[in-house]
Amino acid sequence: MAKYSEEFKMKLITEYLEGNIGYGSLAKKYNMGSQTPIREWVKAYELQGMDGLIRSKTKKEYSVQFKLHTIQFMLNTGASYLDTAVHFNLNNPSLIVRWMKEFREQGVEGLKPKTKGRPSMSKKPNKQKKKEEKKLTREEELERENELLRLENAYLKKLKAFRENPNAFHEKHKQKWHLNSKKKDSD
Repeated sequence: MAKYSEEFKMKLITEYLEGNIGYGSLAKKYNMGSQTPIREWVKAYELQGMDGLIRSKTKKEYSVQFKLHTIQFMLNTGASYLDTAVHFNLNNPSLIVRWMKEFREQGVEGLKPKTKGRPSMSKKPNKQKKKEEKKLTREEELERENELLRLENAYLKKLKAFRENPNAFHEKHKQKWHLNSKKKDSD
């Protein structure tokens, strides 16, 4: 839902166009944080009429070429975001701000449509297949198996030692902690 209704926008535009009050005074009068929206509404109304004030109910997709053309127009002419939006019949200058930011950060690639939503579940098994396709050499397989056996062996030794004397583990760590705390006190 839009923050301001068309009726409200029209009321402010009419007040401004009557010439009795400026942008800043209107913003204060109606407790708006900024005069920028009023300036945008007036300009859009002057150039496009009521159509310039109406927000589209559906989200429109703009082509990469259109976005690039809009950005090039702005850069070549030095037009503001608002002037550019009015020139291309866009009633939301923040679109151009976003396009410009993406263009500066990523180039033309940033203007391409992005996939939306959550990826499908069917893609996960494909990742598993890719991992399986990446075959290890025989030597790498043996090294990996060797490492896993070392880890298992070390784990079993610690488990056996802990079962034989559970308190030894706690005392050993208490001593390490005690020695570390003395080192910190001497520093």
